[in-house]
Amino acid sequence: MNRRVPPEVPAPTEAPSFELAIKRLTEIVQFLERGELSLEESLRLFEEGVKLSRASQARLDAAEKRVDQLLAVDEQGRPRTTPFATDVANEPGASDDGDDVPGF
Repeated sequence: MNRRVPPEVPAPTEAPSFELAIKRLTEIVQFLERGELSLEESLRLFEEGVKLSRASQARLDAAEKRVDQLLAVDEQGRPRTTPFATDVANEPGASDDGDDVPGF
């Protein structure tokens, strides 16, 4: 029986990009749909898929929150301005005066 077994993907030190996670999820679904894997291989892939799915959903939720902040308006229809929480603001020694705007 000549069946392709999906390669094991080493656990990365950081989460893959959204696009890479979706690509890998697609591969996992294709392998599982074929039904040619052993139970253990299927469970391993399913577990990997669940982790990728959760990480991808978290990225989508964060992106949706950013879009909501960008499009928010007050009762008079004026754009609301809310500072974004960034990694830079959380770094030691980062200024909290609100004057630091990356890229400007």
